[in-house]
Amino acid sequence: MDHTAPIYHDLFGISWLDFNLSNVLMMFITSLIVFVLCVLGARKLQMKPSGAQNVMEWILDFVKGIINDTMDWKTGKLFLPLALTLFTYILVGNMLGVITNGVVGHDVWWKSPTADPGITLTLSAMVIVLTHFYGIKLRGGKAYLKSYVQPLWPLFPIKIVEEFSNTLTLGLRLFGNLYAGEVLLSLLVGLTTSSVLGFLGGAIPFLAWQGFSVFIGGIQAFIFTMLAMVYMSHKVSEDH
Repeated sequence: MDHTAPIYHDLFGISWLDFNLSNVLMMFITSLIVFVLCVLGARKLQMKPSGAQNVMEWILDFVKGIINDTMDWKTGKLFLPLALTLFTYILVGNMLGVITNGVVGHDVWWKSPTADPGITLTLSAMVIVLTHFYGIKLRGGKAYLKSYVQPLWPLFPIKIVEEFSNTLTLGLRLFGNLYAGEVLLSLLVGLTTSSVLGFLGGAIPFLAWQGFSVFIGGIQAFIFTMLAMVYMSHKVSEDH
């Protein structure tokens, strides 16, 4: 685990601005895979779906279920594209680092983009900002701001702290689970390749952990999307 990230330093001549090339690569690959899956799933729509269309319809129904569990559909249908994008992007991103990590020299180039705290915290911050935007848009600025001082105005500082804690927990939960999985996966790879005995003794837990990592990756995509819609529901619904 002594590998490093390929960092481009002094971006645009700014001494403190660094650029993680691995993150950029993996975000591009993740976005490309999601785009291709969506195109294949919607290219030739049929009454009796098969292949990619069947997969996309299953994902769409699953995401609709998440929204219906958090808010009424009349309001929630507005956030279907957001929830669908979050779920598919995080799911694909989680899966990319399950099979292996790609190392060139001492730099890790191929990994799950969601195993980086900068990416997961950016996703969570984006979600929180969008909840405020839609809260003001759907409820009006005055009614939205009043929700921060009702029913008791002394609760205002607590609600402000809650916004920051929601951002941190939403992003760090995803990062922690994916990063821990990649660390253990790397240890198991070392166990299976250290010797003949190590290969025989480590192959079974290595394969078992890969299967478990796929499960964890799917669960984390679900949890992130679910919490994003819960936070959105709290902002746009009058009864919260």
